Parts: sequence; structure tokens; C-alpha cells
Amino acid sequence: MFKKILIANRGEIARRIMRTAREMEIQTVAVYSEADRLAPHVIEADQAVSIGPADPTESYLDIHKIIAAAEETGAEAIHPGYGFLAENPALPEACEAAGITFIGPPAGVIRDLGEKTKARRIMQAAGALLIPGMLTSCAEPGELADQADEIGYPVMVKAAGGGGGKGMRVVEDAAELAEACRQAMSEAGAAFGDPSIYLEKHLSGIRHVEVQVLADDQGNTVHLYERECSIQRRRQKIIEETPSPALAPELRWAMGQAAVTIARAAGYINAGTVEFLLDSESNFYFLEVNTRLQVEHAVTECVCGLDLVRRQILIAAGHPLPFQQEDIRQQGHAIQCRIYAENPSAGFAPSPGAIELYREPTGPGVRVDSGVYQGIHVPMEYDPILARLVIWGEDREAARMRMIAALSNYPILGVETNIAYLKEIMAHPAFVSGETHTDFLDRHFAHWRPTFDNTDLACLAYVAHETTASAVPTGATNQPVPATPWQALGNWRM
Repeated sequence: MFKKILIANRGEIARRIMRTAREMEIQTVAVYSEADRLAPHVIEADQAVSIGPADPTESYLDIHKIIAAAEETGAEAIHPGYGFLAENPALPEACEAAGITFIGPPAGVIRDLGEKTKARRIMQAAGALLIPGMLTSCAEPGELADQADEIGYPVMVKAAGGGGGKGMRVVEDAAELAEACRQAMSEAGAAFGDPSIYLEKHLSGIRHVEVQVLADDQGNTVHLYERECSIQRRRQKIIEETPSPALAPELRWAMGQAAVTIARAAGYINAGTVEFLLDSESNFYFLEVNTRLQVEHAVTECVCGLDLVRRQILIAAGHPLPFQQEDIRQQGHAIQCRIYAENPSAGFAPSPGAIELYREPTGPGVRVDSGVYQGIHVPMEYDPILARLVIWGEDREAARMRMIAALSNYPILGVETNIAYLKEIMAHPAFVSGETHTDFLDRHFAHWRPTFDNTDLACLAYVAHETTASAVPTGATNQPVPATPWQALGNWRM
């Protein structure tokens, strides 16, 4: 087993990986940019290495600096988390060249499945049902127009070399196609370094359902059931749950088996996710494979009783899976809400700044994977996710009610958040009845605006500011301060 691993990431996912590593008695190495000098993942790691400026291209996306930090600290393995370099095959290749274990799938698998049109060809050969569309990428306007006519409008313009909603556009008719393709290529080039795009048929009234898989290097592959991820804003997931309210037992079995078949066809090793689109007639279409740990992995952990990060580390260390498919069961229901520092009144724009008050909800079935503390400054350079709030309940309604209670007891001041938005989604009749499709927010929350009691907010903000200010050392008023036992005591002292 590894004695020390480096985590090539930041925020809540870095802390989440560290938690499992500590349980396994594995030392951890954090890397950090100048903007994250006082971040929790830096404070909590056994060692921390500065890797450059706030700009991620000069720090978290710099493979040479990541490898150098691992070599400098004697780390035997690197866990990429999600985002940044997690799906870049150049990182596992650099790890192999340096004699360091990459905690994830092989570079060749990441490369094949990361190029979306190649992944579609692999899945077609494996017998998966594909969304009608192109099997090769293209940048020539005339050919794209011909393909769109053949597929039939509306079509989805998609980046061939990435995901996460970037480089994606829905095109309703031929008049919109050229400009949509130009914008998508520009965005894809900036986000992934690859401007290639392709077209798929745009399906409406569908659900986004994904299946978690685990595979070791000895030929064993299992699925850990599905996650419903249909509630998305700008094609980014914000709420996930499992089991999906849309799946009957027969359909759940069929999708799980399809995911295992796809993973085997791709030569997959470690943890990954096979994503599908599900229509109203229970047809499920292959969408893509995410070759990393997912942001929503915790809901699977809650209902299956497994630690996916532990499994990742053990598989990377050469251990076989200790269970078979029939040993894996779902128990209860889990829901996750992503807590973002964003301003709902300004189109959900990021809301960087100092967190003046921060209190996490607690109680049975409540899990918070966070990357912040009271007093820290949320930087503008990175994804504005603050935490993942994960709730488990005996059934879906119990989990839903517990989530509303937890969101109601999650005060964050100093930055704007999406907590009020999430609460109203949880209480909406369509969510209560499980009618969660990918157009849920467009249909039910297109004109949503937050409502505030300004008097109460002003009082809370004042108290929070005074409490935080009292914990800041003299001469450092504007600097974020790590959480300490003295802060936890409030105004009381020994």
C-alpha cells in the first residue's frame, strides 16, 4: 500500500480524498496556488507545496509542477480528484514516466473516451444505443450544415474533446447553425485546447441518468447502480439523487448491465461513470464516459455503503475488488445539493469574497463535504463550489424533507449563495413527484428571483462581521484567517 499520495486538486474534493487517506494511514501532500495559501486542504495535509500563481494554467494545470511536487515530497501516487487534470491523459503518462502511480484509469482509456466521437465509435461497436449524430469531429461549415440536415433539427453542437457543458449549443434551425458552431469551437478551444466539434440530435423531455462502475486490473467489473442527474442549469448538474425515481427494477438492471459492458469494451480500470439519456419510453442512449470520480459520488457511497476513494486507492495499488455484483445492494435514498458562491440576482454569476459567517448543518443522515471555513476568501479564479451537501434518508421523501431542513440551517454570509434556490427546488411539486427532466429549471424556474427580508439580513451581516473581525489579528484586518479553537469559542476565553 502507498505510504504517501499527492492530491492534484483543491477545495472540497482535496479534503474529501484526504479524509479517506487518513483513515488508511496514508500521508497526504497538498499542492496550492498563491490564492489558496490559507485554504483548508493546505492546512490539513501532512505536507503542502506551493506550485505558482492563482491562474490555474500556471499552477493546478501545470503537469510539470505537479510531478515535481510529488518527486520532491516522495509521494508514490497522485490522485487527480475531478476537474483540472483529472481527465487529461498527459498526467498519467507523466506519472508513468516518473515511476509514480496514477489513481485512475490508464492514459489510453482516458484518451479514447475523452475524444467524444471516438468514444461513440467504441460504444457503437459494443452494441450501445447511440443518440443519432456524427461519429467524427469536424470544423468545416458546409459539412456541418449537411450533417445537421441529415440528423434533423434541433441539433446539439458539442465539443469533441471535453464536457461539463462547455462548447455546447442547442440549434433550432439552419439559420442559427454557423454562429453556434463558431461560438462552440471558440469555447471548446479555450476550455480544452481542442476546438473540434460534432453534432448530435437534441432530445427533449429526457432524463440524465448515469451509472457508477468499478473495475480492477484483474478483469472484475461491477456497477454501483444509478444516479439521477437531470436537474441542471446551463447543462451543469446542481442536484443529484439515487435511486432514480424513474427506474423500475428491470430498467435499473438493464442500465447497470449496459454500463458494465461499456466499461469492459473500453478496457476500463478504476472508478468511472457511464452516462445515459433516458426517454419517456424507457429507451436509454449512451452519452459519454467520465473517466474520474464524479462530483456526485457521495450519494452512491451513502446508499451502497462503500467508500469510492478507498476503492480507487486500493485498485491503483493492485488490489482486486473484494465483492461481486450480487453483493452490492442499495439501501435508502440519498440526495446531493451543490452549494455555490454565486449571485442568483445577477444570473448566478460567481460571488467571490470573504465568508463572514459559515455554519454547516449537522444531524443524522447529514454529510457536508466542504472546502471553506468562516473568514476565508473565496477566490474568483476557480469554480465557485463551496461544498456538497449530501443527505441520506430511509426513502426519497424522508431524504427530501431532511434536505430542506439542512438547507434551512446552513447560514453563509459575506458571499451570495444558491441555497434559497435549492430549497425552493426541493419543495416544488414536480420535484416532490419525481418529475425531474433536463428541462426542469427552464420549465419551472426560468423567472425565479430570490426574496429577502433586508432588516434580518442586515442584522445577521453585522453580527457575522463583528464575530469574524474579533478573530482577526491586529494588523491583518483584510487577511483571511484559518479556523482555530479560539474562533470556535466565539467571545469566550479561558
